[in-house]
Amino acid sequence: MKAWSKDELHNIAEADDLHISPLREDGRTYGTPTWIWSVAVDDALYVRGYNGQRSRWYQSAVHQKAGRIIAAGLTKEVAFEAVEGPLNDRIDDAYRAKYQNLAPLISLCRRVQKSRSLSVIPIPIQRWNFHGSHLCYRQHGRARPRSGTSID
Repeated sequence: MKAWSKDELHNIAEADDLHISPLREDGRTYGTPTWIWSVAVDDALYVRGYNGQRSRWYQSAVHQKAGRIIAAGLTKEVAFEAVEGPLNDRIDDAYRAKYQNLAPLISLCRRVQKSRSLSVIPIPIQRWNFHGSHLCYRQHGRARPRSGTSID
């Protein structure tokens, strides 16, 4: 998997405008963008659901393992991976540093939420023409029509 560029990660980490849209059950359609808090630790981006596993976006991200984020003027196709172990303590520290003095931070750093951290990983998209003029892309091994096109 591809890593974030230093500029991309810095811009996303400094911004407070990340919107996440995991794929819906059909594996093609993006969910409604949901504004969430995010943090960067080392060279990676992480998110947590305020309501843990109950968050709809979180359930979709875990199930579909792919989606899109919009943040800091960027739109990126991404993969989601669960985070476990001591890295969650460092993610807590990053949330505390970025969102200090905000009451919802307490919920995001509770023990139950730690097990709900997701790594957000940019994924490359390979583009090519498919059936003549219909432009498609390949993501996670599946061919999908580009928005506004169809596969005959």
